[in-house]
Amino acid sequence: MKKVSNGFIYTFGALGGLLFGYDIASVSGAILFIQKQLNLGPWQQGWVVSSVLIGAIIGALATSKFLDTYGRRRLLIWAAVIFFIGALTSGFAPDFWVLLFTRIILGIGVGITSALIPAYLHELAPKRVHGAVATMFQLMVMIGILLAYILNYTFAHMYTGWRWMLGFAALPAAILFFGALFLPESPRFLVKTGKLDDARDVLMNTNKGDKKAVDVALTEIQETAQQKTGGWKELFGKAVRPALITGLGAAVFQQVIGSNSVIFYAPTIFTDVGWGVIAALLAHIGIGIVNVAVTVVAMLLMDKVDRKKMLIFGASGMGLSLVVMYTILKFDNGSHAAAIVSAIALTVYIAFYATTWAPITWVLIGEVFPLNIRGLGTSLCSATNWLADMVVSLTFPMMLSAWGLDNAFLFYAVICGIAIWVVHTKFVETRGKSLEEIELDLHKRAGIKESDTSAIK
Repeated sequence: MKKVSNGFIYTFGALGGLLFGYDIASVSGAILFIQKQLNLGPWQQGWVVSSVLIGAIIGALATSKFLDTYGRRRLLIWAAVIFFIGALTSGFAPDFWVLLFTRIILGIGVGITSALIPAYLHELAPKRVHGAVATMFQLMVMIGILLAYILNYTFAHMYTGWRWMLGFAALPAAILFFGALFLPESPRFLVKTGKLDDARDVLMNTNKGDKKAVDVALTEIQETAQQKTGGWKELFGKAVRPALITGLGAAVFQQVIGSNSVIFYAPTIFTDVGWGVIAALLAHIGIGIVNVAVTVVAMLLMDKVDRKKMLIFGASGMGLSLVVMYTILKFDNGSHAAAIVSAIALTVYIAFYATTWAPITWVLIGEVFPLNIRGLGTSLCSATNWLADMVVSLTFPMMLSAWGLDNAFLFYAVICGIAIWVVHTKFVETRGKSLEEIELDLHKRAGIKESDTSAIK
């Protein structure tokens, strides 16, 4: 294995997150121009926006098979190629149907990276920095979203601006492809395929030559790698149930607490409380900057504060912010003071989300499942996350029409309260534990002895 720095490994390993964030956010600006130039009706506009989510569900579900068959590194290279093709062809799409098809292709790349990268980063990083390294994926997502906001604003004055907005993603996809060629394979996959010497080399590199830490890690990996690769029966079995509840619960609540709806409709929210259109668009970029900044804070906290405590803290802050926005929209007549308070409340809401639920969901999904079903578990949770995103995206406009923006915020505040209870009573705590220690804890919860591996085969 050609040695590369840990910084290179973690940066390029997480780079797929930038493409993930960019492709999701860029369409929010591009659709304003696409619908005019391609003469799209409301139904067609909805499909253009949500087609990436369809592809993401497909990509996430397909990842489990390829992840355990071809390895993490090779799949990341494939994802980069899919991203490149999807971005370039969507930028040149001549009509609705071609655009729809190319956006689905792009979504497949998004789904693969969402299922692959959290697990890949966890398997490469020493346990003392698991959370911080895995949070790099979310940091890249936020940087991608911010980049999309900036480029949407930059290209908005060009007649073919939407093609540049969508096609630009081909550039970071190409960078990811060439960077991935130098990335190491996951040591856990190498052990499963009998390449112990290669696994040791990777561990020596990522642990900076700490032979004792490498010996311990390699022993733990070998013990868990002896288990037979599991399927759906094992995933839904008693031994894995706490992990499944944690992974699926995080995936669903991350979406149904209203995060993407609030972020996507932020300009509308600003104009509804009295801001001008230009000010609202610039504020959107400001929100993107806040997202990036607080995600850095999350990286610093991730391995110092329990995951469950951070999720509960985040849901509490988000719920309170939503109640404030509900009160302003419900009872104020559009005063300048209300506009300022609502902007602050919205920014606080997004800050709580980006520091807690946004990164921790992917951290938990990547680390909570046993090795023998990790590919299947991460794929199912990622696909569930995208499905929940699609349901929220499709129902939010109807919710706005039937209830109004104020009552929609109150509904999401109630969901935040439910999330707090579920996290406190049902979720598994994983901070400070190796992937093998997390798996051992699951066995103990289920009453399975260390020597009785047959119970999970």
